[in-house]
Amino acid sequence: MAEGKLLEGQVAVVTGGVRRIGKAIAVSLAKAGAAVVINAKSSREEAEAAAHEIELAGGRAIVHLADVTDEEAVAGLVSAAMGAFGRIDILVNNAAIRREVPFTEMSLSEWREITGIILEAPFLCSREVLPHMVRSGYGRIINIGGVSAHTGAYNRAHVAAAKSGLTGLTRALAVEFAEHGITVNCVAPGKIGGKRSATSGHSVSLPGGGQPLVGHDGVPEDVAEVVRTLCLPTGGFITGQTIHVNGGLFMP
Repeated sequence: MAEGKLLEGQVAVVTGGVRRIGKAIAVSLAKAGAAVVINAKSSREEAEAAAHEIELAGGRAIVHLADVTDEEAVAGLVSAAMGAFGRIDILVNNAAIRREVPFTEMSLSEWREITGIILEAPFLCSREVLPHMVRSGYGRIINIGGVSAHTGAYNRAHVAAAKSGLTGLTRALAVEFAEHGITVNCVAPGKIGGKRSATSGHSVSLPGGGQPLVGHDGVPEDVAEVVRTLCLPTGGFITGQTIHVNGGLFMP
């Protein structure tokens, strides 16, 4: 095993892996030696660019477009990963959209759109991937949560509720699959700076101003480093946890 390539021979599926935190996670796992399946719903150009960046650095990556709120599409994503690499060791449930709307003006369709991608997609992806992990007796699942689930946030009740649900899903899966050598954790980013896409929403508006103690916002790589650490074989004694990456913005 090459120095630093602690994930050599492993395969990771990263949903929403084309920009910001998702892309940083995909690149970090690839640098550690994992072959990466980059998922996006429709952003093929960005996904191909992310895969090309990984390949230029000597890693392996493929792109698979799929709506991870659709059962058949998720089955196709996992089938593509297995067909390309023959195994899945790591699943990072990162895909999300964040919109702002006052609670009393929020429609049921808006509520379901957000909870579908943030909470139901990890259910579908985990359910599809876990049988493969159980057969191999090993696996790492990382759910990407958010600080708003723990502090509350203005105009994001749907996001906060869905991210809170991820905490419960994380704990339940950790309990159910620990005996199979599978760990399940949640990483909850705080305020992460940088350019945002249209579906990322504005920087979250938190009570009390929401300023990190360290005096600045984080960067996607801050989150990716924690995810990479949890995915390592040496991370096997950490499961069922929600790990906050927020510069002291929230301290449980």
